[in-house]
Amino acid sequence: MSSDLEQLTQSARFWPTGLWLAVTTLLVGFFAWLLFGAEDKSWLLIGESSHGHYQIELSCESCHTSPFGGKEVLQKACEQCHAEALNEAHDSHPKKKFTDPRNADRLEALDARYCVACHQEHQNEYTDAMGVTLPGDFCVDCHKDIAKERPSHQGMAFDTCASAGCHNYHDNRALYEDFLVTHATETSFAGKQPRRNALERYLEKQTLHSTRTAPLGAADASAPADALQNAPTVEAWANSAHALSGINCGACHTNDSNPMAPDRADDTRHAGWQNTPDITGCRNCHENQWQGFTQGHHGMRLDARLAGNKNKPASPLQVADARLPMNPDAGHQSLTCNSCHDPHEPDLKKAATEACLGCHADKHSQNFNRSPHGQLWQQALVDTRDIESAVSCATCHMPRLLGEQGAIHVEHNQSSTLRPNEKMIRPVCMNCHSLSESIDALADPLLIERNFDRQPAGHILSIEMALKRAAPAK
Repeated sequence: MSSDLEQLTQSARFWPTGLWLAVTTLLVGFFAWLLFGAEDKSWLLIGESSHGHYQIELSCESCHTSPFGGKEVLQKACEQCHAEALNEAHDSHPKKKFTDPRNADRLEALDARYCVACHQEHQNEYTDAMGVTLPGDFCVDCHKDIAKERPSHQGMAFDTCASAGCHNYHDNRALYEDFLVTHATETSFAGKQPRRNALERYLEKQTLHSTRTAPLGAADASAPADALQNAPTVEAWANSAHALSGINCGACHTNDSNPMAPDRADDTRHAGWQNTPDITGCRNCHENQWQGFTQGHHGMRLDARLAGNKNKPASPLQVADARLPMNPDAGHQSLTCNSCHDPHEPDLKKAATEACLGCHADKHSQNFNRSPHGQLWQQALVDTRDIESAVSCATCHMPRLLGEQGAIHVEHNQSSTLRPNEKMIRPVCMNCHSLSESIDALADPLLIERNFDRQPAGHILSIEMALKRAAPAK
């Protein structure tokens, strides 16, 4: 009897321990599977992601490259994606400013050496514009005595520092005092000779950089016999910039590493033919455009830097996944190069506006066609106005920039001039409008929503303040 009691006692002690070990093993295995094997990692999210990062929120390794290292690891991840943009913006609060020993005391209030001091992810309940997670008056920590240096700021609340038309923490180029003073007296575009639109120059050329001297025609199309049966597609290609530049079918539809190599109709090199080629093939000829596209919201999920598996970028964003209002009929579409550009019949005019309005359904987009800008574009489409004086969606959000040796570079990062919107002033707005008018328009939220159909409701005094400060003392 005593022996049986001892066995029962031992069993009572063993099974709870065994059960605990079994449950622990299962939990460890489950989370290991979530981390390294599961496609859907949404269970691991500790909170909603910001507008800037929600597309890659399930690619945890994009930011959390190591389980150890803390802020240093996160800082390196931030710089991997944003350092170039900050450098181009001439960052007004660079890290070196806060590693200067003379500013060491300021770090006690706000350690601005680290991005996460102001931008904490998964804290969407108090995330403000630009992904800032600090109270709006954080500028007071370093600038509490600003009114002594600039009496014009006397009585201004610190939560107004970042108001439109005033200051931006990182990119302040359009609001520098010397810039404001230099362009203070310039008038708007009215009455001036229009500056030739880069789109007009591009449409004139209708060519890509090519080693060929002769364009290709429908008879030159090199593809398997069944593909050549699609006469409309072949004819569309024959009239495209690709054919005019000597780019044959195999450049996109095969794995040919040299898209400019001879490839005529009698060529038998069709090994590896793909009826629906991978869009990364566009990158073979359009590297600049690809880099811009994958840096913006449209294509950021295709950037290998943002994928947990560096060799396998995430799937393209679908229109239905966007947080902005979108056309429900376009919800199933994936955002790739082909979303805006038909590879067989690349129509730049269609890509400049129609492609945008096919997806975007926010009030700003819906008001485009009835706006003054939209009316100019409609006139250009029916040839009652030169396209060089028209304004499309792409004119502002994907500006054509003049690059090296006269080459025209289309900025495919449509996010580059959006946040803060003052970034649009230099490369876009001032092509047609005065600096003062541009600042006032971009500071008027209702006017932006109405797509600039009237004059701004108010006036920002930034230029007047800069002029007064620059004036010689009497």
